Amino acid sequence: MLALCAAAAVGLLPALALAADPAPARAPAPAAAGAAAAPPAALAARVQAFYERTRDLEARFVQTYTYAGFGRRQVSSGTLKVKKPGRMRWDYESPEPKTIAVVGKLLVQYEPEEGQAYVDEAFDASAMSAAVTFLLGQGDLAKEFDLALDGAGGLLLRPRTADPRVESIVLSVGSEGEVTGTRVVDGAGNVNELRFDKVRRNVGLKDSAFDVKLPKDVRRVGAPGK
Repeated sequence: MLALCAAAAVGLLPALALAADPAPARAPAPAAAGAAAAPPAALAARVQAFYERTRDLEARFVQTYTYAGFGRRQVSSGTLKVKKPGRMRWDYESPEPKTIAVVGKLLVQYEPEEGQAYVDEAFDASAMSAAVTFLLGQGDLAKEFDLALDGAGGLLLRPRTADPRVESIVLSVGSEGEVTGTRVVDGAGNVNELRFDKVRRNVGLKDSAFDVKLPKDVRRVGAPGK
């Protein structure tokens, strides 16, 4: 069960665009009267440039996941950390504690209340979509997605190559190119929304902040099929 849960979490990684907004997350402000919204290609370039200048960041997040087939929602919250190159950590605090961390080729998901951990030491981080890798100074939104604007001025991304994990992504973008929230719809119609606040950027996070220390008696589950 844990392996399946972790595999699902990995499948969602391309959808987890991260924010670096110095103020609490909010909906994009409407364009001023007579002012034209930035073309989608220019908006994508602004977002990409912002994160190319970001060495690391940490933030609080609220995630709302809506299950299309069941008509129910699950709200989770916690903290995240990102650092170049290739370090990402999500610490869920509610509704139950859970940590998902990627460090290079190592993926760890730890669920302390269950005393279990999923560990993949050959995780192919290079296979992640540009919807995540641009945050680490890699990938290219304009090459991997068809770009448009949604009705609220957000950046609408649709994968150019069919991907059941991602039907569409909307990024709420601040004035400097920072992403303040995301809305992802997968191929089954499930909706994953993230909002961020209390963000700190370029604070000098240590590599050790991404280490997940597992208890000696934790039950480990390897990558499926290995």
